[in-house]
This record gives sequence, structure tokens and C-alpha cells, in this order.
Amino acid sequence: MEALLSFLFSPLSTSSLVCVFAVFGAALVFLNTRPKPIRPPLDLNQQTIGIRDGARRSALMKDDTLVSYHYDDGRTLYEVFQRGRQMSGNGPCLGWRTSGKPYQWLKYKQVSDRAEHLGSGLLHRGLKAQPDQFIGIFAQNRPEWIISELACYTYSMVAVPLYDTLGPEALVYIINRADISVVVCDKPAKAETLLANCEKSLTPVLKLIVLMDSFDAALVERGTQCGVDVLSLADLETLGKDNLQKPVPPTPSDLSIVCFTSGTTGDPKGAMLTHENVVSDAAAVIKLLEPVYKPNPEDVTISFLPLAHMFERVVQTVIYHVGGRVGFFQGDIRLLPDDMKTLRPTIFPVVPRLLNRVYDKVHSGAQTPFKKWLLNFAVERKFAEVKQGIIRNDSIWDRLIFHKVQKSLGGRVQIMVTGAAPISPSVLTFLRACLGCQIFEAYGQTECTAGCTFAVPGDWTSGHVGAPIPCNVVKLVDVEEMNYFASNGEGEVCVKGKNVFVGYLKDPERTAEALDSDGWLHTGDIGKWLPSGVLKIIDRKKNIFKLAQGEYIAPEKIENVYVRSGPVAQVFVHGDSLQSCLVGVVVPDPEVLPGFAEKLGARGSLQELCKSQEVKKAILADLLQLGREAGLKSFEQVKDLHLHPEQFTIENGLLTPTLKAKRADLAKYFQPQIDHLYAQLQ
Repeated sequence: MEALLSFLFSPLSTSSLVCVFAVFGAALVFLNTRPKPIRPPLDLNQQTIGIRDGARRSALMKDDTLVSYHYDDGRTLYEVFQRGRQMSGNGPCLGWRTSGKPYQWLKYKQVSDRAEHLGSGLLHRGLKAQPDQFIGIFAQNRPEWIISELACYTYSMVAVPLYDTLGPEALVYIINRADISVVVCDKPAKAETLLANCEKSLTPVLKLIVLMDSFDAALVERGTQCGVDVLSLADLETLGKDNLQKPVPPTPSDLSIVCFTSGTTGDPKGAMLTHENVVSDAAAVIKLLEPVYKPNPEDVTISFLPLAHMFERVVQTVIYHVGGRVGFFQGDIRLLPDDMKTLRPTIFPVVPRLLNRVYDKVHSGAQTPFKKWLLNFAVERKFAEVKQGIIRNDSIWDRLIFHKVQKSLGGRVQIMVTGAAPISPSVLTFLRACLGCQIFEAYGQTECTAGCTFAVPGDWTSGHVGAPIPCNVVKLVDVEEMNYFASNGEGEVCVKGKNVFVGYLKDPERTAEALDSDGWLHTGDIGKWLPSGVLKIIDRKKNIFKLAQGEYIAPEKIENVYVRSGPVAQVFVHGDSLQSCLVGVVVPDPEVLPGFAEKLGARGSLQELCKSQEVKKAILADLLQLGREAGLKSFEQVKDLHLHPEQFTIENGLLTPTLKAKRADLAKYFQPQIDHLYAQLQ
């Protein structure tokens, strides 16, 4: 990501300074002739309306009828794709590229035909065209992923995404839980992982592995030895083409996908989502965007977030609604900048982690007082326009300051949507000014398909996650043990609507924990209604624990404060009912720590600096100061730290595939260090 995130100011010569000051005079004239707003700033008090049961709904809803779909000819994911085929005039649909080459494209009809061939091949192999037939997809983002998914929808079957990093035990669990007899893989290495489980008789239900990439005869023989057929995707498509069967389209209430959430503890949970769930969530986004931007066949999005993540699935569903294009990254995140510049997307889904890096890189480039002043002045002027509803990338400040970072994203981005984790208000404000595009923050979870709230177009404020979307209503319920009460506009966020899942696969106990008898999804997040009618997430119920004195602790709230510390890249806050205080594990930012330590007179490698008591004390002091500024109570502040030089990653098992901390695994991994910290505090 370094190339994408590197927006560094070049040194300013004397002549450049003269030009800069000359620009200010022109800017005064230019600002007086700026374009009209794309829409006026909104009165957000009108955005949500209280309805029965104390719930709130989107003001875009004419009555209490929730949105199930946006277009009459797009009520299921199968119909959505066929609609896109018509809207595009059979234009480009799925794109891919190799290094240094332009994108190649499959047209909508080609994708649809290949899906019919693949689906017919599966039926010829004995599978059933019905919504209790589960097909595993074990691959990285690429066109064949979508072809495999569409094959399921064409014949009313159900797609079950398998994460690359779930691990062998979770794969075994999911395959058996969903009775998956067929898994479509991208690479032979994944097939070998599956076969290794078959050889141990761990997955007796698995009978067929379909490979997108080429493989050798040894793999086929290995499969034969344990009763599993190994076929190429091309051969299965040919088989289906020779035995073509008429599509068996699903109904809106049929299952479309079972998305196993990785979970931070216990076995994965298979969230069952219907076609209506996914279509309604995408339809709500389209309806929300329409006042400022109407998705159209010219739209392009880049696919690099995991396809097993519903955030990515909903963004693509929006694109298919209108006949737009999806270009896939090359599979290497380090090559994403080149993919962005080549594809030039108009719609860009992104996670806060990447936006934070953009923000940090831009600011790190302004190293002199003058450059800092110039950057801040430009942001102030651009954000003044944003507050008037003016969103553009052709102002004098764009040309002078922001064109490099805009160009690094391809130069055509119109819509950015961020979700999956909180984003700092200061970062969001800055990026709304410098990127020259609409940036929306959304909130939700897999169990409500993806989003349940979305920033209202025209709302330039930050520090909240927007208002309810038109396919659901939202209410807050009391959490007495944490002193949150709905009467005060605070409580656990609960969602009810067309996008709320039907339950966890073969898991009635955990389904009952998430869905109450009236159909409300209990998210485990604590929210607060702001006076404008938007929702702010202020706490977390699911991961709370008690300290020895009985105080309730929400560690994620504390971590979200501490991670704003400059030298801190990651932080894990730990405590339990046997201890009277909190301790933490901090992974320092390897780019920031050396400079931070040098000011303390400390030098050395990252590993050496992590062992420095002076460095640790300075970081702890910075965290405590941030905590005080954020209003953390004394018992919510950590008392000691362990500095760890290696990042928490998906690969080392400390993060979920959606980049959430695996708290139980972190506690186990750092148990010796945690024990040592508590021993020192005695």
C-alpha cells in the first residue's frame, strides 16, 4: 500500500513560494465563483422519525413499509444480475489483469452463460436445484468467484464462502455443518488442504473439488485415494454446456448465502441470508445515494476486500443492479496502487485502516511549518465548500495540494464507503476535504447483511454512523448493568427489517441469543441517538467484563482511544474479574517509533526499542493522556504495558479475516507477559 498511500510534498523552491502566494490572490476570486452545491446542507432533524416500539426509520420511507427491492425486475440476486445485463447492453462486467497489462473484461452475457454451464455441470453431477444445496467457494477475489456464486443463484442453490485464513479446523467445521459436498477452489494448495482433511476422514461429506487454476495428475490421484473427485472448472463448465439445463431461479425468501462469521471466540457461526436480505440492503444504499449520485452503467468498482465479507458483496450488488463493472485486484495488496491507477474506479469501498494510513502519509509529508500551514489552510478552504454541499476535485487547492493523492486513487472516484470499524472524525473530515468525492460511513454487521445505518447525503458532520437505512428500523434497548437506558437515548442497538438474517445454520441456541421473539436483531453494540437524529456507537456489550471491584469494562472502547497515539499501531487491553486493574499489549508503529524514541535519547532496532523502559513509560504516558482527554475513568486506564514488535495479523491467528481482534487468542498468546505485568503491579 505504500505507493497508494505516499502523498509527499516535494520541496518548495523560491520560485515555487512566489507562485504559491500568487495563487492566494487568484484563490479569492476563484472562491467567489465556486460552483453551486450539488444539494443544500440538510436539516438532519428531519432525517429520522420515531415510530412504534420506540424505533426510528429513514425519512426516505413514505410510510412504515420497508424497502425490499429498488427495481421491480430485480427482487433476487439472480434477477439483479440479469437486469444489469440488460442495463449495460451486454457491456463489460468482470475484469482482471496481470502486472503491467490493461484490464481484460468478460461481458455480462459471457458471465451469465458460464454460470449456467457451471450450474448445469453441478446438476449433472447429482446436485439439486434447491435452496438447501450448499456449494463452498474457497478462493481469493477473481471473476471465477462471481461465476461460481451466480451458478448457485441460477439454480436456487446456496453459496458458502470459505475464508482463505479460517484454518483447517474451521474449514472442517463449516464443511460438515453445511453438508458441503462440492467446494470450488482457486489454487491447488487449497485443494491439498481440503484433501488432507479428507484423508483423515474429517470431512466425509466432501465428494468433489473444482479447481479454477491448472493442476497435475498427482492431485487427481490423491483425491481418488480418499473418495474425492478433482475436476477443473473448465471441464465442469464443458460438461454443463453439453448437458445444459434451464435455470431454476430462486424466490426472494430463498437462502442465497451462508456467511460464516469468523468470530473472536468459539466455532464460526453461519449467518443465513436470503435473496431479499441482500437485495434490500443494496436497494437501500441506491435509494440513499440517489439525491446526490445515481449509480449507472459507467460505474466501476475495484474488488479487493474479501468477497466472503458482506460489505463487499453489497457493494457489488449495487454495481450489478445498474450494469456497472467490477475490476479485481491482482491478488497482491502491494500492487493495489497500480490496479487503482489502471482501473480508475468511480466507487471505492474501503476500510478505515487504509484511510488512516492515507491521512498519516499526507500529514507526514508536511514537515516544515509553512507546509503544515499550507496544508491546513487548504483543508479549511475545501471543507468550507463541503459544508456548503460543494464536492469537487477541480479547485485551486486540488490542483496545488491534493491532486497527487486523488490521482493515486485513479482520479475518478465519486463515492467512497467506509465501514467494518470506527473511523476518527478528524480523519474523515480531512479526507472529505482532500479527496474531492462523497465519503459515507456505514454501520452494521453480517447478521443484518452489511449495513443498517448510513451517513445521510449532505451531512458533512462526523463522529456518528448516520441514520437508519430504508430497509430497516433501529431502536435502542436498556443495558442496565452498564447504566445505559433507552429513555436517555442510549442502549443496545437493535435492528428489524428486510435485511435481518433468518438465523444461524443449525444453531438455534445462538440464533435465539441474536434474534428475539419479535424479530429484533440484538447487535451487542451500544448506541446513542444524537439530537440530529443520527446514531453514534459509544460502547460494546459483547466483550464487556468485570474487574475485581465489580466495574464493567468495554475494552474496545478503550482501544479505540489508545490507538490514536502516534507511536501505537495496535493495542490490546486486557483485564478479568480476578484483577483490580487493566494492562495492555502495544505493537508500536515501526515508522514512527524510531523518531519517537530518539527524542527520549533511545536508539536501536524495533526489538531493542520495545525492551526499553524509557520508551514504554513514554508511550504509557501518552496513552493515559489520551484516555483523560477522552473522558476515560481511572479504572478504564491501563496500569502497565508490554511492547511487542510484531503486528497482530490474520496469518498469525490474532486477527479475524475482517481484521477484528481475536480476544481469546490474544489473551492466550500473551498470557506469560500478562502474568508478568500483574506480578509487577502487586
